[in-house]
Amino acid sequence: MDLQTLTYTIVGITFALYIGIAFWARASTTGEFYAAGRGIHPIANGMATAADWMSAASFISMAGLIAFNGYGASVFLMGWTGGYVLLALLLAPYLRKFGKFTVPEFIGDRYYSRTARIVAVICLILASVTYVIGQMKGIGVAFSRFLETDYDTGLYIGMGIVFIYAVMGGMKGITYTQIAQYCVLIFAYTVPAVFISLNITGNPFPQLGLGGTMADGSGMYMLEKLDLVVTELGFKEYTTQVMGSKLNMFVYTLSLMIGTAGLPHVIIRFFTVPKVADARSTAGWALIFIAILYTTAPAVGSMARLNLMNTIQVGEVGSAEGNLSYAERPQWFRNWEKTGLLQYEDKNGDGRIQYYNDKNPEFAAKADAFGWKGNEMTKVDRDIMVLANPEIANLPNWVVALVVAGGLAAALSTAAGLLLAIASSISHDLIKGVMNPNISEKNELLAGRFAMAGAIALAGYFGLHPPDFAAGTVAIAFGLAASSIFPALMMGIFNKKMNRAGAIWGMTAGIGVTMLYVFQHKGIMFIPGTAFLGDMDPNWFFGISPNAFGAIGAVVNFSVAIAVSKITAPPPEHIQHLVEDIRIPKGAAAAVEH
Repeated sequence: MDLQTLTYTIVGITFALYIGIAFWARASTTGEFYAAGRGIHPIANGMATAADWMSAASFISMAGLIAFNGYGASVFLMGWTGGYVLLALLLAPYLRKFGKFTVPEFIGDRYYSRTARIVAVICLILASVTYVIGQMKGIGVAFSRFLETDYDTGLYIGMGIVFIYAVMGGMKGITYTQIAQYCVLIFAYTVPAVFISLNITGNPFPQLGLGGTMADGSGMYMLEKLDLVVTELGFKEYTTQVMGSKLNMFVYTLSLMIGTAGLPHVIIRFFTVPKVADARSTAGWALIFIAILYTTAPAVGSMARLNLMNTIQVGEVGSAEGNLSYAERPQWFRNWEKTGLLQYEDKNGDGRIQYYNDKNPEFAAKADAFGWKGNEMTKVDRDIMVLANPEIANLPNWVVALVVAGGLAAALSTAAGLLLAIASSISHDLIKGVMNPNISEKNELLAGRFAMAGAIALAGYFGLHPPDFAAGTVAIAFGLAASSIFPALMMGIFNKKMNRAGAIWGMTAGIGVTMLYVFQHKGIMFIPGTAFLGDMDPNWFFGISPNAFGAIGAVVNFSVAIAVSKITAPPPEHIQHLVEDIRIPKGAAAAVEH
């Protein structure tokens, strides 16, 4: 069976499964729409949480970042997994004990303020919509390759699929759909990784193959070989490459960590289990399920880079036969050219593909002597690497089709969770909580579905002109959550003296300074067609990139909130007792007295 037919078949079967589950588990009450009726088993919820968490950024984009940024891209591995531990230990159990449906609802009640709730809704929508844009980028990339069409058309089709099962199913339908999507995405990620690791290192375990020797009998370590290949073409050594300064690496990691702990679509997953103990159990299971992919990603990224370089650089650097002839380019190259995500320009007219770092002044003289007139691979979108990797490695067609299905599962699962968080904040927090408290359950459910449909349209519109590659866009979303929601939740749980004025001004200052910095250095990301500045800017604050600035915004949030709370009235006594009740288990006080 040819690749396109096989891809249609496998992807079609998975879509039918998702939509079938959504019909079977569709929400009929607001409790099922927002929290799946609080009846999900911790193991099942852990699997759904992992799928919700491992988005297009994890499946499609993270390994691409590792492929092109080497060691420096470890900030994503450390930040995202470390942040999940932070969420599991410091926030999830306490928020579940509080017993509300949404994060803004907790903030509104804890800070005894409708204004605080509204500010939280605005922060949630800004972070979640930005995050959805990253998922839409992943959906567009996967669909464009799957249908062999352009990126925009792929995105429109993906929006339609999300609309069908997310709007109808609510949290109940999304939860069971995400369990199926986890099984698809983890199988799709690990199977090709095993094949490629066997091909390159002879080791079936990618995690071990990453540190193993080449299977060609040379005795050279795989990473040593990769370092040699990339430095020969003027790129930085793969194993020592960093993203900016060490300070930027640290702040980037911190921003991703606390952003993770402040993401509403992940937090609301812990509201779907029956008990507080189940929330802790969910976190443990989710970490196990997440670890399978996250320990595999470094091997996938490094092996993808090695395969790409070896495919294009087929002989001695600088020799006439050293570069691949464009006329003889492999089928995978032709397939990705159709999407517009891979582009070639014959700058010196020799009909061969020169792929090198033309921004390296030390390599420029060599390149000129070779007759090279610039890097002719004018576009290699980082987000194609995981999907293209099996084709580059000449794996069987069913493996290639499986990876496409996995990439779509990752993007769709997270997009659905994010859209639900946006919809619930509008229907439950704004409409029911502020504008019309007496709205019927039926009308609230209808409002939630309309809000989700609107969010899909908005995210798709911005997804046509994303401000960055998928993981970069997601990092901006994490920064917005880190600078606004995370501090409000932490102080709401662990600082009983924090009052509403402090929370409101803290959230406003934190997200305000972060968005200002992002707008200044990345362009106005929400207006399509705006130009963005390059990867490095001498005007960055202490060399901190916009994608990493959320941690600085969080510091501003904490500082402003604490300062304002010191000069304004403390919270009422019943609110302070409420905070103590959230943290302290029942009977603990009596046990201490005795």
